[in-house]
Amino acid sequence: MIEHPVAVLAVLLGVLAGLFTLASHPAGQRFFRAVPLLLFAYFVPTALSNTGVIPVESAVYEAIKDWLLPASLLLLTMSVDIPAILKLGRNLLILFLAGTVSVVLGGPLAYLALGWMVPAQLADQAWRGLAALSGSWIGGGANFVAIGQSVEATDTTLALMVVVDVALANAWMAVLLLFAGHDEQMDAALGANRRSLDDLRRKIDAFQRAVGRQTTLKDFFQILTLAVAATVVARAVAPSLPRWGGIVGSFAWTVIIVTALGVAISFTALRNLEGAGAGKIGSVLLYLLVASIGAKAKLAEVFQVPALMLIGALWITFHALVLLALRRLLRAPVFYLAVGSQANIGGAASAPIVAAAFHPSLAPVGALMGVAGYVLGTYCGLLCAFLLRWVHSLM
Repeated sequence: MIEHPVAVLAVLLGVLAGLFTLASHPAGQRFFRAVPLLLFAYFVPTALSNTGVIPVESAVYEAIKDWLLPASLLLLTMSVDIPAILKLGRNLLILFLAGTVSVVLGGPLAYLALGWMVPAQLADQAWRGLAALSGSWIGGGANFVAIGQSVEATDTTLALMVVVDVALANAWMAVLLLFAGHDEQMDAALGANRRSLDDLRRKIDAFQRAVGRQTTLKDFFQILTLAVAATVVARAVAPSLPRWGGIVGSFAWTVIIVTALGVAISFTALRNLEGAGAGKIGSVLLYLLVASIGAKAKLAEVFQVPALMLIGALWITFHALVLLALRRLLRAPVFYLAVGSQANIGGAASAPIVAAAFHPSLAPVGALMGVAGYVLGTYCGLLCAFLLRWVHSLM
């Protein structure tokens, strides 16, 4: 019914505007706490395309992937405060990085153990879809799409992995929220030192107060200039770089370059544009990207491969066991485990929610660690992709 690319773009924007409008009402807030909004951002466009309202294939989808994904990655990484992260405390950093390592290694191990269950018709899309999931479970939605596109996972495969991601990540988040209700008892039983949490609150609160301000037109122009210029540079340089290992091609190089540029900007005064809404603009681009991928998926094929759900369940169980054992070894507060894990598995969107469940003033800690996950998600996700492809070659 609607075919013109600009009209299709208007439909996608309208869907997202409608979802966030619903989420702003009390009833909608309760509903989306139970069922993540991200799931609807994928599958409402899927329903529209599969019923013929908008096309399954459109030039606007490719334009969004090629241009908006790199721009969103830049805006989501340029606010990372690496020096501040390094000062957050040894145990928190250890648990966060251990969470990353457990995802990188857990995926290939789970695939090695249960890969025989994957039906033959899925072929090599299994490891490609799991590679995309590793991007999500280390960083977030932008990394999920970036890795998925880099390893050439189909849009239907990505839609399937969204189901796996949402189901398992939210089940684990529920466990972490349960920990938040019993953190004092759990820490007392382990003999964990909780005094460092006060230092964390003071450090992060000071940063939030320092960068927050009223947004001006100058801020918006600077933000958009950075996003567009970095994307243009990355896309111009990437084709001249060599394809590496059959995975890192032109698009992957684009993602790697814009992530590196974002980290470089984070060491300059431009990182303070986060206080003017750079991260929010990046999130707008990311949700539009998610909607475009949902529109390209074939709904009938999405729920056909339960084996990947089992692989994902074993994967996230491995992640949980590693962090639980390491917390006991370090005698770290359970807050460190929860935020370190959620900054990986849930990303910058949900890590503050888990952190705030322990104490409202700790929400910025989750946000800071979640943004760090965006940086690691690209590079570590590609490493996991290499390992998954190697495991696939053994089958």
